[in-house]
Amino acid sequence: MEMLLNVFVVIFGLSIAVIFVFHKLRVPAIVGFLLTGILAGPHGLGLVDALHEVEIMAEVGVILLLFTIGLELSAEELVRLKKPVFLGGAVQLLATIAVFFGISELFGLTTSQALFVGFLVSLSSTAIVLKLLQESSQIEAPHGRIALSILIFQDLMIVPMMLMVPFLAGQEASLASSLALLGLKAAATLLVVLLLARYVVPTVLLHVVRTRSRELFLLTTLAICLSVAYLTYAVGLSLSLGAFMAGLIISQSEFSLSALEGVIPFRDVFTSLFFISIGMLMDISYFFSHLPLVLLVVAAIIVLKTILAGSAAMVLGYPLRTAILAGLALCQVGEFSFILAKTGLSGGVIGGNAYQLFLAASITTMALTPFAMRFSPAVADRMASWQLLAPLMRRPTAPAPTPEACRDACDHLIIVGYGVGGRNLERTAKAADIRHVIIEMNPDTVRAAQRDGTPIFYGDATQEAVLEHAHIENARVLAVVIPDATATRRIVELAKRMNPSVHVVARTRFVTETDELRRLGANDVVPEEFETAIEIFTRVLCRYMMPRHEIQRLAEDIRSEGYSLLRNERTPASPFSALDRRFADMEVSGVTIQPGSSLDGQTLEETALRREHGLTVVAVGRDGQLEANPDGTFRLQTGDLLYLFGKRADVNAALGIFRPDDATKRSATA
Repeated sequence: MEMLLNVFVVIFGLSIAVIFVFHKLRVPAIVGFLLTGILAGPHGLGLVDALHEVEIMAEVGVILLLFTIGLELSAEELVRLKKPVFLGGAVQLLATIAVFFGISELFGLTTSQALFVGFLVSLSSTAIVLKLLQESSQIEAPHGRIALSILIFQDLMIVPMMLMVPFLAGQEASLASSLALLGLKAAATLLVVLLLARYVVPTVLLHVVRTRSRELFLLTTLAICLSVAYLTYAVGLSLSLGAFMAGLIISQSEFSLSALEGVIPFRDVFTSLFFISIGMLMDISYFFSHLPLVLLVVAAIIVLKTILAGSAAMVLGYPLRTAILAGLALCQVGEFSFILAKTGLSGGVIGGNAYQLFLAASITTMALTPFAMRFSPAVADRMASWQLLAPLMRRPTAPAPTPEACRDACDHLIIVGYGVGGRNLERTAKAADIRHVIIEMNPDTVRAAQRDGTPIFYGDATQEAVLEHAHIENARVLAVVIPDATATRRIVELAKRMNPSVHVVARTRFVTETDELRRLGANDVVPEEFETAIEIFTRVLCRYMMPRHEIQRLAEDIRSEGYSLLRNERTPASPFSALDRRFADMEVSGVTIQPGSSLDGQTLEETALRREHGLTVVAVGRDGQLEANPDGTFRLQTGDLLYLFGKRADVNAALGIFRPDDATKRSATA
């Protein structure tokens, strides 16, 4: 116990110092965690010896990360991802294995060794990629969905690869029977998980929530996650795949957000330990003594994996820009490759030097991934200017748009993105009879929407040819409702250059993007978190009976000033002090006339509610009908629901007359 406590003190103390310095230098935290592991590990300063314990806790981090990803998805969304998972994932995996198999054979490796190298390099880091996509809110973007789909397929293929290691090592093993048995186990496990998702877990969570115990709910959530992960591990599948499935199970219930909120702190801590444990594997002396060879291997992995993963995205029908972003996201070697490499080393498939070269190169690719993803939009934009790639950049103009939507379009609305926001905007435009056209990059979404008669076509709106196809020069409004901040900036700039008079409305998740989008020409920028804040305080102020026109004026002032009032932590009181607070203590309350009340049978005038109690009856509910603004002759009866306008204190003071009076109570008792 003392040794483990010492490990935690060393790891967290060192990581705090490294991450703080890296934060000042604006270097991603993941790189800092990897460096912390290198420094603290046995090949660095030798501060930590309990590597096995750290690796166990690190694996918990991967489990929780995949669990939260599953929580944020849904079974319906996973079904929609089946094409990118199985087609895109298969293309990326098989192409990467084939290319590195060929290269390895050229350098004199045996067939078994060359195939094993292909296995190692074909996998990408689920933990790093998904964490970076979550932090940048790009997991909903097209390249984020492609990366997630390919990573899911890679997780599915890990176990067959592990089963092939004894076969590659020349040991006695029946590969066909092993794979067949694994398939049966996987099918049985999937059936059990589906039964749990439909019949068991929702009922269990409902009973737990009724206890109102936050601790019990959190423990139950973690127990479900670890139990399903252990179930998949016990039948020969990966722990991370089981955790992902557990997240999907809970995502089907109404308690998924509460589960996500409770798990996130644990996920962040244990995921940090995962990156630190990876850094501990690197032999820094080997890295520097073989620096040219390591860098050559790193360059080959990054370039070839980017091309191959990008090719998988293009096979799915996405444009070159999206393919570049997805390719650079998946250009590293994955964490499960380390497990595979250890198995190959113990089985004699690879030697010690090859293992060290693999560790040095793969950890370096992991460290470079945050930078690759950060600069990937700039790389894509740079490549867009190359004449050689121009046909690929223009490719998303096919298939042709609906003729009625785009032919001779004028004074129309262009919607970029057909997610939740795009769909709602399209419905509104359709209801208002506004001519509109939609640009979307997901070819499957486009085909499905076209079958329903939606005026949509396939395209990448960051390309001039696509906006021309939508007749941007004649459009009145352009609404950009995609989650990709970099693409949004480029679309706004390009649209304003092509049509300076078009009114651009842009959505952004990041408050920091607001000023830049306005500088590029956006007329209205809608930051999601600030608009949510405005909606909340609008409803709160309405409950305090503030005049509606003053609340609307305040909201418009906040929007027109670029949300500066909400950005400033020291909020000045002047904008809110202008609100009329004369009715701040007034409210509309609903009170029911109970059997035996003296009000039963009286008219409103006879009740003297306004004269004696200061309360105005604004409506009366009876038998499912609502009588608004009843006059003084309206006669009340038992069961009526009176909506009273007045001070909260006056309503409370008058509650007694709505209940049975003392004479009725005594008569009932007698």
